[in-house]
Amino acid sequence: MSAPDPRELGATARELALAAGAILREGYGRRHRPERKGRIDLVTEYDRRSERFLLDALRERHPGHAVLAEESGSHAASGSSGVRWIVDPLDGTTNFAHNYPFFAVSIAAEVDGRLAAGAIYDPVRDELFAAVAGGGATLNDAPLRVSEIARVEDALLVTGFPYDVRERPDRPLAQFRAFLTRAQAIRRDGSATLNLCYVACGRFDGFWEASLSPWDMAAGTLIVREAGGRVTAFDGGEFRLEGRQILASNDLLHAEMMAVLAEAERGRGSV
Repeated sequence: MSAPDPRELGATARELALAAGAILREGYGRRHRPERKGRIDLVTEYDRRSERFLLDALRERHPGHAVLAEESGSHAASGSSGVRWIVDPLDGTTNFAHNYPFFAVSIAAEVDGRLAAGAIYDPVRDELFAAVAGGGATLNDAPLRVSEIARVEDALLVTGFPYDVRERPDRPLAQFRAFLTRAQAIRRDGSATLNLCYVACGRFDGFWEASLSPWDMAAGTLIVREAGGRVTAFDGGEFRLEGRQILASNDLLHAEMMAVLAEAERGRGSV
């Protein structure tokens, strides 16, 4: 069996992200009755509709591929292709449920454990971010490049808080405080996938967040890297999708952001 072509996987990711995004666009602006998966973790009928569409489409096109999806979990491969799709049918569910216009569909493909292709679609702004390993990153087919901001004091940063922030606030608040007193500004807008895309295109200069899942990070990680950015764990170690934390930057800020996170960890408990 020939190795999967990342370009073909990328084309599938882009096509399906656009189609799933159309489902979300249909629901945007309506009155929603979300269910709770946790104290502050929501799911809507559109999360499920989008995921059903994506699972059905991937089974039809690639019945031998594995899938990891946010709402339904792991779907084992029926073949030995080495491909796993990682799907977030609606990242930013709380935003969507409140008709706040910042949410997206995220689709990535791994081949033998390595990210090969990804696409993230914002249906409100009609912005399709995409990347293929070794082929660069694009926004609506135009090349992307990270920013050239070299100091945290000049940087616009972005983060998110974990779902258990009410029970365990110390670490995220210590990190937020450490950056708040150093950066030009910080945003917190509720979609890790779009935060990564915004780092890739230079709208943000750096992003950090913990307690994330693979579907929150997979496609965006590849897009940042292919746009010239850097993605690691908080301490600069190798990034892992199962590692639950991410530090993404334009690379120029990376060492300084690592130092701020380390300082916040040393001083945790003073918040």
